[in-house]
Amino acid sequence: MIPAGASSSPPSHGASAGRTVNPTVAGSVYYQDDYVTLYHGDCLQASQWLDADVLVTDPPYGIGYTRSAIPAYNAPGHRGITGDNDTATRDAALTHWGKDRAAFIFGAFLLPPANAKQVLVYQKPPDAGFNGAIGPFRRDIEAVYMLGNFGAQVGTLSSVLRTNRARNGGPSRGHPHSKPVDLMLQLLDVVPGTIADPFAGSGSTLVAAKLLGRRAIGVEIEERYCEIAANRLAQEVLVHPA
Repeated sequence: MIPAGASSSPPSHGASAGRTVNPTVAGSVYYQDDYVTLYHGDCLQASQWLDADVLVTDPPYGIGYTRSAIPAYNAPGHRGITGDNDTATRDAALTHWGKDRAAFIFGAFLLPPANAKQVLVYQKPPDAGFNGAIGPFRRDIEAVYMLGNFGAQVGTLSSVLRTNRARNGGPSRGHPHSKPVDLMLQLLDVVPGTIADPFAGSGSTLVAAKLLGRRAIGVEIEERYCEIAANRLAQEVLVHPA
C-alpha cells in the first residue's frame, strides 16, 4: 500500500539525495520501500503522516539546543535544531494529530505538552548528559509523554525505559538527538498499526518499525537527516515480519 500523496514509482534515496527539494512542498518522497515512506518536507504542511494509526516521534523540545564539538565521538559542534526555539512547532503538530489519538512524544521534563496522560522516563546510556549538567547532576534522562487513547490494558511494564547501548550514539548517527533503535522497539511493541514520525531525524523510529515488519510514514524537514535515515533503512534493516 502506498501512503496518500506518494508516487507509485518514487525515486530511490540515492537519486533524490542530489535534488534540490523545497521543504515547504507537502509530500516530496525521499525514500520508500515495502514498509517505510520518508518525505522530505515540513510536517505542518505535509498531511500523509496523519493517515497513520499511532504517533511516535522525537520533536524539537523548545529548548534552543546547541552543542560544542565532542572529540570522543568525532562529532562537530551543532548549530541547533529547526523549530527548537520554542514549543510552537511541536504543539502545532500535536494539534494536527488530535488530542484523542495515541501518541508517544519525547520531550523536556520542564516543557510538557498539553493533555499528557502519563510520563515515561528514558534512562540514557552511562556516558550521556554531561552537556548541560547542573551541579554534579547530568541530564541523563528524558521524558516520553503519552497522549491520547491507548485503550484499557493491564499495567505490566515499568515506566522507566532503558537501552542496551553502552554509549550515547546520537552524535555518531549524525543527529544530536538520535534515539537507540532498541528503545524505539519498546514503544512500538505496545501499539498496533501504522506508525507516524513527523520529526523523523536520522530515522530510528522508522528503522524500528521496519525491523518489526510494520508500516511507517516519516517526515523530515532537513535533507541531510533524510539522507542519513534513508541510508540506515536501505543498509541496516533485516525485516522480521510482525
